[in-house]
This record gives sequence, structure tokens and C-alpha cells, in this order.
Amino acid sequence: MEQMSKLPTHVSIIMDGNGRWAKRLGKDRLEGHKEGVESVRACIELCVELKIKYLSIFAFSTENWGRPTSEIEGLWALMLKALRAELKTLMKNDVRLLFLGDISQLREELRAEIEHCKGETAQNKGTTLIVMLNYSGKWDIVQAANRFIKENPGKQLTPEEMDKYLVTAQIPEPDLLIRTSGEQRISNYMLWQSAYTEFYFTETLWPDFRKNEFRLALDAFSHRERRYGKV
Repeated sequence: MEQMSKLPTHVSIIMDGNGRWAKRLGKDRLEGHKEGVESVRACIELCVELKIKYLSIFAFSTENWGRPTSEIEGLWALMLKALRAELKTLMKNDVRLLFLGDISQLREELRAEIEHCKGETAQNKGTTLIVMLNYSGKWDIVQAANRFIKENPGKQLTPEEMDKYLVTAQIPEPDLLIRTSGEQRISNYMLWQSAYTEFYFTETLWPDFRKNEFRLALDAFSHRERRYGKV
């Protein structure tokens, strides 16, 4: 990296293209998701290496429930397997693991493993990996507003108060949002939090997005000037 001082504090990724990757190779869609796990591992490794403090990944949106049941069940099984397999490595690399979204709809075995991994990694001080699971930006804004109204009857909601009630209240807003596969939209993801986020879109499908592709995104970010509406 040319300008290490300009690395983002928080990188967020919309991991898109697993199904298309599998289709191109004549494979089942779940094979694309399996290969995508390797890309997640590579991105975590680079964040640890570069001391990037936060990495969030959009793992499952509320809209994804519309996919075939077999694919959804396969995703849950894959996530359960990955959590069990990667916990030791996360601990070794001092990575803290968070899950944000409405996980109440997930099956009990997966919820239990999520809570176990969160607890085991809670004291880690390195990179924080945030898995956005059963999440949508509109849902987040609505649940935040409803909670505020319930807890503060008669009080006016301000942007500063809204920040405190979003599920992301404990983490900084993303500096850089990456979306793979060539799509140039944010698909109901972190709508409030990405007001001044830098966007980076790449044609690379998620299973092919590894450290070199990640470095290209970081390099592009390092050359941008962020003015936040100022001169």
C-alpha cells in the first residue's frame, strides 16, 4: 500500500456473485457459497495483517428468505460448519466476532453456536468481524425508531439519537463499502450508516475476490479525498 495512513477503519463488503460463479462452472449454487467462505477467510487475514479495525460482511438479507429452501438450509449448514472450524483461528489472530441483525428466526443450533463464538472472542482486541445476518437497512431504521419511541415517549428523535438505537451503535460507520460481481447498488444495506461511505464496485465475483482484489479496493480508497460536504 502506498499510503498506509489512509487505510479505512471500517470496511464493509456486500458479497455478491456466488451463484453466478457456480453457474459458470456448471456447479450447484451452494458450491459457490462454499468457495465464498475462502474469500471471507482471505479478507479477514488481510485485515489482521494491515490492522484494519473493523470488517463487516453482508451474509444474509431479510430478502434472502425468498430463495429456495434447500439453498437457505445449505447456507445455515455451511455457516455452522465454518463457525466451528474457524473459531480456533479467530482466537489465534485476536479477532472479535459479532453478529448483527434479527437472528431470532435462525434455527436453534446455529443461534447457540453464534452465541458461543461471540462469547469466546468477546475479549479479543484485534480486528472485529461483524457478520450482518438476517439484516436489512430499512428494518434497522424501523426497529431503531420503534425502540426510541417506546423508551422515550414524547421526546423528539434526532440523528444523534438514531445512531444510538441502530444495531450498529457499537461500531463506527463504514469508511469503505465494497460490492462484488458488477452490481452497482447497495441493496437495502446500511442505508443510514453509509451516508458518507466511499463505494467501490468490482466485476469480480465474490468467490474470486481474494487478497489481491481486496488490496485494489483499499488502494482506490487511499487515493480518495473525503470532504463530508465541505470544501
